[in-house]
Amino acid sequence: MHKVKSLPQTNPNLALSNQASLTSLSYAPPSSVHLRDGECVVYRRHNSPVWYCRYKLQNGSWHRTSTRKASLEYAIQAACELYDLSRFRQRLGLAHNAPDFAEIAHATLQELRKDLDGGIGKSVFYTYITCIEKYFLPYFEGKRIEELTYTDMKEFELWRNRQMGKAPKASTLNNFSSTWSKLQQVAINKGWLSDKVAIPKLTSRGQKSTARPAFSREEMDKLLLFMESWVREGRLAVEREIRPLLRDYVEMLLLTGMRHGTEALGIKWQHIEWHTDKGIRYLRIWVSGKTGGRWLIAKHSAVEALRRLHARQLDIKHIAFEDLFQQRIPFAIFRFSTGYQPPSLNGTFRRLMRDSGLIKDSNGQTRTLYSVRHTYATLELLEKGTDIHTLSKQMGNSVAMIEKHYSKLTATMAAEKLA
Repeated sequence: MHKVKSLPQTNPNLALSNQASLTSLSYAPPSSVHLRDGECVVYRRHNSPVWYCRYKLQNGSWHRTSTRKASLEYAIQAACELYDLSRFRQRLGLAHNAPDFAEIAHATLQELRKDLDGGIGKSVFYTYITCIEKYFLPYFEGKRIEELTYTDMKEFELWRNRQMGKAPKASTLNNFSSTWSKLQQVAINKGWLSDKVAIPKLTSRGQKSTARPAFSREEMDKLLLFMESWVREGRLAVEREIRPLLRDYVEMLLLTGMRHGTEALGIKWQHIEWHTDKGIRYLRIWVSGKTGGRWLIAKHSAVEALRRLHARQLDIKHIAFEDLFQQRIPFAIFRFSTGYQPPSLNGTFRRLMRDSGLIKDSNGQTRTLYSVRHTYATLELLEKGTDIHTLSKQMGNSVAMIEKHYSKLTATMAAEKLA
């Protein structure tokens, strides 16, 4: 009978201790891993469940980003892919990072709104925001701007036109093109897109815009007279506030040529001052809008509209009118007696046009608040013979734009001088 040799006895506590040490030695991950000859490093941040990486760009700078991986094995794989893709893109002249269109669009929207809130944005920025939110984002979300082709742009334009329900005019297409350029510039400024990449452009040639409907001198005189009684016929409290406000608003547009909307509604009492030249006192108003800021000169009769506005505003009516412009009061001039400023007066103006019977011009075109500004330019050119250079400075348009929109009027002026 064979004897079985007994195995040597071991201390069970020591065995467990050695096993724990081996486990700790085998599985404890390092704090960082150097890859690609040290040009790509995977590391973990304090209290973060995922691994991060930093990799060296061709210009010598380092870019840091998250691998979005909790496993070291997958984090190393993701970091190497990011490094290789970055180097490949830079060899092609592309920016090292490539966010999708949605990220570029939201960054652009943030920048536009920041400028508008800071008072340095142009009114056309509101149009850019609409183009991005209503058309570009829904269509291009999830795509990459540098991968778009000529066919992609043509298909977008067909889709956009179906959404609009009409063929856009040249001015609308120009707004889309400007918005598209703004998106690209933001991407370039943030290092997301190389300026060497040719991005397909949008079509900017559309239907020629028709001349905006204006008022004749007789029609404008009729309107001014009609508004005197119309403002007293409002039955509701809001009508008794907004009708007098619209009357003063229309008169100020007619007597200055300023743009309705952001430009006019942005005027505060502190933006108005008396300006004396050659012994004559003029009313000077600072406006800021689509083409930046500028001073314009109001006609003398604009003082009456300002007096009515001042008399209705409860918080400043105790201040003498002549003292208003010296006290630099930071309140909007176009507002209710309570201080509330309606965001738009377009709806009330349409009601005024219907009530006065002036909603259509002789060609059947519907008049809008812009028609008042157009009337100002028309009367200045035809009745006063104001030269287009002076008119362009007053209205905030280029000479070329004045000539384009009022070429028939300028030709008439020349004919009268030459005949």
